[in-house]
Amino acid sequence: MGKLAEMFHHGGFFMWPITAVMVVVVAIVIERIYFLYFKATVRADELVSQLQRTVMAGDLAGAIRTSGASDSPLGRIIHAGLLKVKGEAEDVQAAMDEAALREMPRLEKRTPYLAMLSNVAMLTGLLGTISGMIVSFGAVANADPSEKAGKLAEGISEAMNCTSWGLWCAVPALLFYAVLQGKTQSLVDEVNEGALRVVNFVLANRHKLVNSKDA
Repeated sequence: MGKLAEMFHHGGFFMWPITAVMVVVVAIVIERIYFLYFKATVRADELVSQLQRTVMAGDLAGAIRTSGASDSPLGRIIHAGLLKVKGEAEDVQAAMDEAALREMPRLEKRTPYLAMLSNVAMLTGLLGTISGMIVSFGAVANADPSEKAGKLAEGISEAMNCTSWGLWCAVPALLFYAVLQGKTQSLVDEVNEGALRVVNFVLANRHKLVNSKDA
C-alpha cells in the first residue's frame, strides 16, 4: 500500500481521473458478476424438463408456478408465454417475444462500458505521460545546470507513474470485459434455446393445457 500511495503521489493530476475510472470499473464488474453468475443463471435443462412434465400432465397451474418460481430471464420469458396459453398460438409467441425484449437488455447492459473505460484509462495515462514529459523538459530548460538532472528525473517519474496507473486500470477492465461478454453471450444463447424449446413443446401440446381447468 505504501508503494501504491507513493506512486499515486508522484503521478500528478491525471492519477485522479484514472482512479475515478478504476472505481467505476470495479463497481460495474461487481454488479455484472453478481447478476450474470448468480441472479440470471439458471439450470435451463432442469427447468425445461420440469415444464415438459407439467405440460404433458396438462397441469397449467403447475407449469405457471414452476416458471414463475424461477427468478431468471428464461423463467420470466416462459412464464409470460404460459399466461397466454389459453389464447391463440400467436398470443403465446407475442407474449414471450415481449418478455424477451425486456429481459435481453438486462443481460447485456453495462458490460460494453468496460471496453470503453479501458480505453479511457489507457488514454488518460498517456495524456498524463505527455503532460509529465512536457513539464519535465520545460523545467529542465529553465533550471540551473546543477538541478537539471533532478528536475528531469522528477518529470519522468511523474510520466511513468501515470502510464503505469493507467495500465493497472485498463488491463483488468479489458480482461473482465472479455470474460463477462462471453458469459453474457452464453446466457443469451441459453435463454433463446430454452425459450424456443419450451414454446415449441407448449404449442405442440397446447390442447392439453387449453382443456385444463386450472387458471
